[in-house]
Amino acid sequence: MYRLLIVEDDMGIAEEVKRQTENWGFKVTLVSDFQHVMSCFAETDPHIVLMDIMLPFFDGYHWCREIRKVSKVPIIFISSASDNMNIVMAMNMGADDFITKPFDGNVLIAKIQAMLRRTYDFGGSMPVLEHRGALLNTGDGSLVYKDEKISLTKNEYRILLTLMENKGKTVSRKKLMEALWATDSFVDENTLTVNVGRLRKKLEGAGLHDFISTKVGTGYIIQ
Repeated sequence: MYRLLIVEDDMGIAEEVKRQTENWGFKVTLVSDFQHVMSCFAETDPHIVLMDIMLPFFDGYHWCREIRKVSKVPIIFISSASDNMNIVMAMNMGADDFITKPFDGNVLIAKIQAMLRRTYDFGGSMPVLEHRGALLNTGDGSLVYKDEKISLTKNEYRILLTLMENKGKTVSRKKLMEALWATDSFVDENTLTVNVGRLRKKLEGAGLHDFISTKVGTGYIIQ
């Protein structure tokens, strides 16, 4: 089942598009908090995004740029601001298509299906995990926080991925060491401690203080 994220503040339009696309088997999420669109994006991990230009707080161009920092997911703009300048701007920001309001529901469905066929013949989207505004891209192993892209080593990425996949739960040192074994590196207790220490230093340098907490005698947790 394809996941669709709709970023549209006109709830009449959003609900109608939701109804139409659900009839075609899509799992649809409507953004309700327009200050934290990226958190919803990370939680939904959509296969495709429908984005209006005029939104509360930040416009659709802003959120398109933010999504493009962490994902290649298809983005279709839907807007009544259909002059050539807005269409060109949308494409330059990373949009894949532009549909003018008002639009025919059948045309919208056809465009969405065509975009999905073109995109997912080539490997699909890159899931993104989010915590406290930090976005972990599982496609390229990078972390983005406040417009800064933080490069991670293979071991640091494995540690952070395991912790973020188990957000709110204590992850044992044994489980983290097993995750590091997947990197084909030699791993012992000291190796894990050193890598966690380096990862914490990187996170703190980017402004993510106390991102990873130690559970003495047990393991680590992010919450």
